[in-house]
Amino acid sequence: MTLTELRYIVTLAQEQHFGRAAERCHVSQPTLSVGVKKLEDELGVLIFERSKSAVRLTPVGEGIVTQAQKVLEQAQGIRELAQAGKNQLAAPLKIGAIYTVGPYLFPHLIPQLHRVATQMPLYIEENFTHVLRDKLRTGELDAIIVALPFQEADVLTLPLYDEPFYALLPADHPWTAMQTIDTKLLNDKSLLLLGEGHCFRDQVLEACPTLRKGEEHAKHTTVESSSLETIRHMVASGLGVSILPFSAVDSHHYAPGVIEVRPLSPPAPFRTVAIAWRASFPRPKAIEVLADSIRLCSVAKPLPRNA
Repeated sequence: MTLTELRYIVTLAQEQHFGRAAERCHVSQPTLSVGVKKLEDELGVLIFERSKSAVRLTPVGEGIVTQAQKVLEQAQGIRELAQAGKNQLAAPLKIGAIYTVGPYLFPHLIPQLHRVATQMPLYIEENFTHVLRDKLRTGELDAIIVALPFQEADVLTLPLYDEPFYALLPADHPWTAMQTIDTKLLNDKSLLLLGEGHCFRDQVLEACPTLRKGEEHAKHTTVESSSLETIRHMVASGLGVSILPFSAVDSHHYAPGVIEVRPLSPPAPFRTVAIAWRASFPRPKAIEVLADSIRLCSVAKPLPRNA
């Protein structure tokens, strides 16, 4: 067996689809299929149960994929150990961020990081938390920027800053007469939300008890978007109101008089943004510099260094 074949089965187990797994592995679907079948033949067991509509792990396949993932992590550790003997800030760093952090953090982070680590360019990915988690575990990413809570075996987390939530309103909305917006009001109006899979959506629902998912009185949450910027455009058009994290409040190109922002009434809900990385990652200096740079350039409220 080869590391490539192990990577094939781990990726296929995550995607449960040959085409998507092949795309992630940057190979053709037949190449991936042949590699998986070759490993199954060598081991003498079926790792996957295949049907026209789905690809599922067999019971023995679950154990094999779990072990394969560990082997891939260890192999990546060998590569990183070799790199660690060099300057820890003299190689690219692969970082991921959730969709509601990346677009607002990276324009500030990249110039700041370039000043302190000129030889450490960033490979950047924005994605859902669960996808970033998988890529961190397999070594495809070195560190990820997520919202707490976040727990994963053998992964370290460091809270970086707290970010309060704000209400986003059309400029002619009657609520603009208020200094602050009570979250209890949000059950009476059309609230525009991110779609399923975004942790910020879940945090907004958690902050507004009258907006629980699946409950009868949440029917007014009829519009769900894939990005905060799309939501901002819909609010500007007068479709409804929404909630933004503080870092996204001023990141727009609308002229005055189109949209308005108001803080939420105390105690204002907030999220804690953190960095997560594998405990075995051999470039701790790179993580330290990254974390410090995020703190320095964040427009939200940084947490104390000993947090």
